[in-house]
Amino acid sequence: MEVETLVIGGGVVGVATARALARGGLRVLLVERHARLGTETTSRNSGVIHAGLYYPAGSRKARACVAGRRALQAFAAAAGVDHRRTGKLVLATDATEDAALEALAERARANGVDELSWRSASWLAKHEPRLRAVRALDVGVSGVIDAHGLVAALARDARDHGADLVTGVAVDGLERLPQGWRVRLGPETVASHFVVNAAGLGADRVAASAGVDVDARGWRVHPWKGSYFALAASAPRPERPLVYPLPVTGGLGVHLTRDLAGQTLAGPDAAPAAAMDDLDVDPGRAAAFAAAVGRYLPGLRPEHLRPGYVGLRPKLRADGAFADFVVEEEPPGLVHLLGIESPGLTAALALADEVAALLLARR
Repeated sequence: MEVETLVIGGGVVGVATARALARGGLRVLLVERHARLGTETTSRNSGVIHAGLYYPAGSRKARACVAGRRALQAFAAAAGVDHRRTGKLVLATDATEDAALEALAERARANGVDELSWRSASWLAKHEPRLRAVRALDVGVSGVIDAHGLVAALARDARDHGADLVTGVAVDGLERLPQGWRVRLGPETVASHFVVNAAGLGADRVAASAGVDVDARGWRVHPWKGSYFALAASAPRPERPLVYPLPVTGGLGVHLTRDLAGQTLAGPDAAPAAAMDDLDVDPGRAAAFAAAVGRYLPGLRPEHLRPGYVGLRPKLRADGAFADFVVEEEPPGLVHLLGIESPGLTAALALADEVAALLLARR
């Protein structure tokens, strides 16, 4: 079997990339090792549409988040994907955090984030009486989206433009040919002019199978675990669906998200995962979650929290420090997307467009 482009990985970034390439006229085959699309990192996050606050100006994360958010909201509206612009409050819980919140607002403005407003303690007392904070940054463009619905809509559009998306197929190795690549898919092989490695948590293994020294390039994936707890009906909760503290190493702090079904989640936290299958929520973490959220939502107690689910993030730094998204061709004809953690869902369409522009120019 021969195709022009093989996309490895059926998460939101891989499916968005397959769609962008198919819309550009390429013959595309996407393979996903799981039985369904979007069941790994894509389905195990907060489903938040991020604005672009947290990332250094000029970084790929900043650019892709801002551009991707605009494209994502437009696509969701046109395709009928359930989503909502809710806005988000980022809190300074006391005066010692005010300077950090100011710096976050400056970074957001440098990244081109619009609809930013300051909310005073008196405003919070009136409109968010359950919250405790001295000031808040109100980010009007943030929201929530149905991640499963998004992947399904992207997949439909990809197929409508001729792409084949196949699940339950794992990649066993890549071999470079004079004009392209031979990819082993179990007992079968596919010859493809281009290959896109969008394998998420397994992207470093795919790169290594093609002969890339992932350690020398800083492309080794370090899975970090983020747990979520669901708030019981008796728990206090804010009016706004999205409420965040200031970010911490490895994540954005234990925040509150009300999903499209009306369930409020606390999380995620951030810590190195013991293994790639470390997907169990430790009920004993409820006390730590209640303490973290209780800093800005007084009255939340461990008994208000029920174990939810766990997501794994493909970090490129073992210590959880900032690392930019990688979108790089190495060697020719093989494009890697690595370290696509948050805000990967928001940035997916922009990252897909970047890959498509690179490969369509080489067609």
